[in-house]
Amino acid sequence: MPMYDLIIKGGTVIDPSQGINKVSDVAVSDGKIARIAASISVQEARRTVEVKGKIVTPGLIDLHTHVYHGVNANGVSADVGGVHAGVTTMVDAGSSGCDNYGGFPQHIIPNNKTEIVPFLHICRTGLNTTPDIFSRESIDLDRTIKTVVESNGVIRGIKARMVSPALEIFGMEMPRLAKRAAREAGVKLMVHIGDTEKRYDANVIRQLLPIMDEGDIITHLFTANPGGILDSRGKLVPEAKEANERGVWLDTAHGRGNFAFDVGAKVLDQGLVPHCISTDLTLPGRQRTVHSMTEMLTRFLALGFNLEQVIAMSTINPAKALGMEDRIGSLRTGCQADISVLDVKDGDWIVYDVIQGARKTDKAVVPVLTVKKGEVFEVGWGPRPWGWEPDQA
Repeated sequence: MPMYDLIIKGGTVIDPSQGINKVSDVAVSDGKIARIAASISVQEARRTVEVKGKIVTPGLIDLHTHVYHGVNANGVSADVGGVHAGVTTMVDAGSSGCDNYGGFPQHIIPNNKTEIVPFLHICRTGLNTTPDIFSRESIDLDRTIKTVVESNGVIRGIKARMVSPALEIFGMEMPRLAKRAAREAGVKLMVHIGDTEKRYDANVIRQLLPIMDEGDIITHLFTANPGGILDSRGKLVPEAKEANERGVWLDTAHGRGNFAFDVGAKVLDQGLVPHCISTDLTLPGRQRTVHSMTEMLTRFLALGFNLEQVIAMSTINPAKALGMEDRIGSLRTGCQADISVLDVKDGDWIVYDVIQGARKTDKAVVPVLTVKKGEVFEVGWGPRPWGWEPDQA
């Protein structure tokens, strides 16, 4: 009798959570990782998938997406950016608020194979309107806390966006209310930095960062918009390093307007290194700027990171940021059988940020296959007419 349900055979396993980087087979039973070994006989499994020459990693985790498909105008279908794109878990970063969260457990989470982890927007209606917060009545603190508590652990964070007109209406009261909601509900706070409207005082970042505690998440670390972590002289605000030292997670979330290579280079040159890579995926973002989670990995290779680093930043690090590292982000025996099979293609590629800053790279990461809870998924065609690869240089 076969011992295993599935063997992923012959790939180079890179699992930063265990310090593994070698050719190995990965066996799966009952939706969990059963064994990693140099060679496991195909006779021991009901199904074997040969992946020689490919990279096998823990399932990629996208820490910032918007997947309230069919409710928010820009929401992308989770499985399109998830299991059919090499990603096994997606965090929805505040697409819903307390007034319209109910669709997530009813319609979104059960109708996608990709695991979806919702964060609740401090705005009652989430991202149903643009702007999201447009009056004092846009926040209902008590109902926000109640919605998180009554989700029974499904909602894992509160999201706030440091943008106009929310800051003009509430000032620093807005992120403080979000922090209070997170604290009282027992979850994390995720804060979008960078005012996409470019109207509010850029120094607001220096007031925001001190209210964030260990385990909270800053997203859009490399934004070029006012209110990012660089001052007018291109220097890191001191509160950024203090937040990092305090245990605040640093996420890069690309999106349609909040990622610049030059900002990233300046941040890195001053010794601050992000923990997590994410997309801020939306439907127009997938088509125009972000494209895919694997392209985010490619862009970080172009910034000088190595493959092991970018895999850590999209597996074990976001798993820890979510407090879910006991189950996802690793290929340890007993962990959920979430696996991404990737190809690292050689070539002359060029990748762009949101302000048309460009970087060249000779490596491009593309998805090949996804395993979620032991179930195998083929990847789709990709967001570009030619598939997954970036532009040729």
